[in-house]
Amino acid sequence: MMKRIESLTNQWVKDTKKLHKKKYRDLTNKFIIEGEHSVQEAIESHADIDVIVTTDEGIETYQSLLNDINEDNLVIVPDAILKQLSELPTPQKIIAVMNKQEESQSLGRKMLVLDTVQDPGNVGTMIRTADAAGYDQVILGEGCADVYQSKVQRALQGSQFHVSILTNVNLIQWINEVKEKNIVTIATALDETAMSYTEIGEQSSVAIVMGNEGQGVSQNILTLVDKKVYIPMKGKAESLNVAVAAGIVMFEI
Repeated sequence: MMKRIESLTNQWVKDTKKLHKKKYRDLTNKFIIEGEHSVQEAIESHADIDVIVTTDEGIETYQSLLNDINEDNLVIVPDAILKQLSELPTPQKIIAVMNKQEESQSLGRKMLVLDTVQDPGNVGTMIRTADAAGYDQVILGEGCADVYQSKVQRALQGSQFHVSILTNVNLIQWINEVKEKNIVTIATALDETAMSYTEIGEQSSVAIVMGNEGQGVSQNILTLVDKKVYIPMKGKAESLNVAVAAGIVMFEI
């Protein structure tokens, strides 16, 4: 039987709202996704959904989406509570509370590696682009934006259910381990030893490292990778957004 909650002071509402903060996401191993598309991707990917939260209007609007959902996993709330649980000014009438999946330690075949990428929108966009380009794993080094925060989740649009994501990784140790397995490591860089990204060619197994928005890939990682690449600039812009640059390099390789 579906659960109905009417009060803003309900303890479940208070506890769920706490998931807006990383501290409580880490404590409970839960996070929130918002909107029809993300919830649909979670359902179709058989992701670990704790509960789906919607309104009476949402039950009708998303009827086909919710057809196969066990009623025990549905919570019906008024608009006022849904707005409390959402981090959007005008939320869609459906969100889901998700259980975090255990992270796979096995290596992918084509991997995107993020070195201290701190903007949530960039992190989400890069993972989504990796998914679109056919990459099967994204590695987030220490200091990256929390993949479970709402801005990252909105940018992901469901791609978090399609690729393996490993977080809070010591990249120095990880790259050394990857090189032992003969996986080609590539990083973007602006120095005389870098080659144009178009010269790399297709790689059957590769790890592409993209760096911090302001500083780029850290020097201690650049000394480890097999190849360094740059994207030639034809106009007057000094640099590209890191998510755009990642897309260009990933699709080329």
